[in-house]
Amino acid sequence: MLLSLMRKHAKSWLIKALIAIIAIVFVFYFGYSFTSDQALKIAYVNGELINGPEYEKVYREMIDSLQARYKNMWNDNMIKMFNLKNRALETLITQRLMSQAAKELGLDVTEEEIQKAIMNYPAFQINGRFDMRRYQALLNANHMKSEDFEASFTSELLDKKLKQFLFAFLNITDREILEYYTFANEKVKIAFVEFNPDNFKESFKVEEAKLKEYFQKNKEQYRVPEKVNVAYLEIDPKNFEGDVEATEKEIESYYEYNANIYNQPKQVKARHILLKLDQDDSDQVKNDVKNRAEKVLEKARKGADFATLAKENSEGPSKSQGGDLGYFKAGQMEPPFEEAAFALKKGGISDLVLTRFGYHIILVEDIKEAGQTPLGEVKEDIKATLIGNLTAELAHEKGLTLLDQMPYDVDLVAYGNHHGIAAKNSAYFSKNEPIPDIKGSEKIGPTLFALEKDEASGLIELGGKFYIFQTAESKASYLPELKDVREAVKERFIAHEARVAAESAAEKYLKSLKEGKSWEAMAAKDNLKIRKPGFFTRRDPIPDIGNAPALNEMAFKLSKDHPFTQKPFVNDKGAFVIRWEGNEGIDEKKFQEEKDAYKSSLTQTKHQRIFESWIKSLRNKARVEIITPVDGNS
Repeated sequence: MLLSLMRKHAKSWLIKALIAIIAIVFVFYFGYSFTSDQALKIAYVNGELINGPEYEKVYREMIDSLQARYKNMWNDNMIKMFNLKNRALETLITQRLMSQAAKELGLDVTEEEIQKAIMNYPAFQINGRFDMRRYQALLNANHMKSEDFEASFTSELLDKKLKQFLFAFLNITDREILEYYTFANEKVKIAFVEFNPDNFKESFKVEEAKLKEYFQKNKEQYRVPEKVNVAYLEIDPKNFEGDVEATEKEIESYYEYNANIYNQPKQVKARHILLKLDQDDSDQVKNDVKNRAEKVLEKARKGADFATLAKENSEGPSKSQGGDLGYFKAGQMEPPFEEAAFALKKGGISDLVLTRFGYHIILVEDIKEAGQTPLGEVKEDIKATLIGNLTAELAHEKGLTLLDQMPYDVDLVAYGNHHGIAAKNSAYFSKNEPIPDIKGSEKIGPTLFALEKDEASGLIELGGKFYIFQTAESKASYLPELKDVREAVKERFIAHEARVAAESAAEKYLKSLKEGKSWEAMAAKDNLKIRKPGFFTRRDPIPDIGNAPALNEMAFKLSKDHPFTQKPFVNDKGAFVIRWEGNEGIDEKKFQEEKDAYKSSLTQTKHQRIFESWIKSLRNKARVEIITPVDGNS
């Protein structure tokens, strides 16, 4: 609390006097020991010291980096969350180990090498030549001293030399590249049947004793988390709209400066009729769908109203709108569909276009050629943007002023009323919930929960508005009684039992298949649809199943002699029994085209593994003595 007070009022003469008094007391009471060498010693690495100032520098750089990333959501609680104190020390230990290893290997970085590297650094050059003023300006802009930057640069150059030494004898063979490429690109084909838990729910009857037993075993899942409510001041930029205006000159300047924004690509306005196809459909079904599509196309070309034809025949989501897709530009539609639409003239009707969704018939109703949108069409939008920027600046400045004038032990409601801003109170919310009625607050919970009671937050921007929060009341976490969560428990219990039943049915099905029963006959008997998603690689999601790396690996272990997995694959969708259908090797021609890229990727992977292994080896052999632990709460 004292530290927070001092930070808030660091410029106050009273705080400065208090700091001076504390310093004098420390000097006379404790002597000068607190500035002695002992207090500056953090750790020894093989006898080499890591001192306090260099530790603080690395630690502060880590904090600054995270603060820049998280901005208004940053709070001191994140220091523990990211374990920054220990991470800073481990970084320094690693640097020491690398420096010591470099010396043993006779590797060094000369002043000439440092100078040459800095002078060749593109950011410090103008027209291809090093510029001292640019060098100093960039360092000043990043609050860096030249000696600190050069020390960091030296470390990077030494790191590069070490890695060159480590990797000098690394040889990537053609066989390794081929194996790496094959692993990434070989394909497998499976068939599968799904046992969906939903199909087992209807026949399930809930027994009270089992429901209670399930609740007792899973009680923690229903724990009501700690909740708080907050008082807050809301500074809305819209309240400042009467104080600003956008002039004609400002609008024109914005339009000219952002001309690239208003360069519009060619756009097509179209309607379509879709007759769906499924990948698993038989050739007969595919022919029937194509014949139907051709008859609809014939009617369209004879002058029948296209919108009416779409409402009567289309199977796409735009059916009720007469197939209207509105305007679209290149890159927004399936490639075959897009190619056909952009090739048509206004009023033109396409031939049948086949995509993965089925057969399309396209009517182009209008075309907007590429060009710059006239200022008149975007003038109001620009005006709104400029006013929005100005009002946001005013709102932000107002929020900062409120913070600057805010006393430490503030009553936010009274403080807001004093400044003409009515404070609001939120409903209760948990750490992982958004604040009710505040847009964009989904991730702010942990920041607010880190505040002490009655402590005010900094200025936080959410959903285009600015807020100052203060914790008000809290409700402790608790375990509810069954009667209070009965419906939720019942729903989960049924889902759990249905999942167990689905897995059990899948296991019986798989057992029968392994005993020699027919795959097709078994599926027909149990009214199960056999699906064949086609070939896929280890990295591909499987159609109708999704992203399932574990299933991909299971599938690649199957073969003609061992077509079934040991057990069904289970995920959140249900239980799946799969059967091997075939393998597909790599495309040799494509391998030769992509060989260099895969060699580069494999080299980087190997480099990373070698370097990590080397560092681990150095760490295991090193004598590391921690003098001043850094993982405290201070």
